[in-house]
Amino acid sequence: MISVDTPEDNKKFAEMHEADYPILSDVSKDIATKYGVLSPAGFARRWTFYIGPDGKILHIDNAVKPASSGPDMVAKLGELGVAKRK
Repeated sequence: MISVDTPEDNKKFAEMHEADYPILSDVSKDIATKYGVLSPAGFARRWTFYIGPDGKILHIDNAVKPASSGPDMVAKLGELGVAKRK
């Protein structure tokens, strides 16, 4: 996950939600800008990029629903035929 928030804010978010994945802080907003997700207000839009092992983007979900994003990602990974990591 990438966020334009500070590392401290991301740490609080991860602890609050018991996240078991890394969160990259893009405070400079360079990555958000390069991926085209930075809104005019300076916030990153909630988009999910599915990137294959070869580094190619397999799918972009630009209609992320926070309430169902976990199951939605699992379903999309299945559709894309991406194997589960062990």
